[in-house]
Amino acid sequence: MQGTVDGFSYGTVTPLAAYVMACLGAALGLRCITRSLRNDQSWRPGWLALGAASIGCGIWTMHFIAMIGFQVEESRIRYDVGLTILSLAVAIAVVGLGVFAVGYRGANTTNLLIAGTFTGLGVAAMHYIGMAAIRLNGDLRYEVRTVALSVLIALVAATAALWAAVAIRGFLTSLAASLVMGVAVTGMHYTGMAAVSVHLHGAAGAPDSGDSAHSLLLPMLIGPVLFLALAGVVVMFDPMLVLGDGDWNRTASRRRAPDPRTQPPAWTGSAFEAPPRTDRSAYRPGGPGRRER
Repeated sequence: MQGTVDGFSYGTVTPLAAYVMACLGAALGLRCITRSLRNDQSWRPGWLALGAASIGCGIWTMHFIAMIGFQVEESRIRYDVGLTILSLAVAIAVVGLGVFAVGYRGANTTNLLIAGTFTGLGVAAMHYIGMAAIRLNGDLRYEVRTVALSVLIALVAATAALWAAVAIRGFLTSLAASLVMGVAVTGMHYTGMAAVSVHLHGAAGAPDSGDSAHSLLLPMLIGPVLFLALAGVVVMFDPMLVLGDGDWNRTASRRRAPDPRTQPPAWTGSAFEAPPRTDRSAYRPGGPGRRER
């Protein structure tokens, strides 16, 4: 018996929320990686790890927020706790390996393709491990060509993300890149979901094991969401992360530059001549004619 699959049981709420989380994780990750490349070797691993964890948590959170809207009308859906946690670990680990590879070895074509391929396959593995965690009164079946398309999207998205992580510096360009990455990652998820069909086992009913989406996924989402919020606080209080290295340097140099209106003119005459007397009262805050007490 064929089950009726509904991936949008809450309308556009879950896709939009999933997209926002994917963009947030990508934006925080890109800024942290940018900071790592502008830092010395002692701090670089920490910034790279924070960036990788941000991107990985963003991808995983996107996936399971979207899965809250996934329902099969003829069967209740539950989730295996172990596989759900494993999918989170895989997401962070594979993104971390890719980020550290380009962060230390550079983003030349060979490194980028190898790291992007590995990370993309890992992101796809995270998705399908998460799907394998589903427990229902039936079997999930996949259309091979659509699955292959979702894996291809994951490969392209991962490679583009790693390139953006080391090539993009400015805040606005990083923001634009994170919006594009959010589209790619969310598109990969829903492309993979389009490949799913459900073959039910006999009469409709509940699976024998597992936790429901609301009892498992919602509490589990709290941790990654809080982590992303904490990473956001780190970014917010680091001006170099917000402005970008070049913008921060320009802002700092403007603060350090002397104001010509409050400085006396420089003496350019001979070293054997006495400089002319100047009325320094003209350069005081009160203007000319004001005497010091």
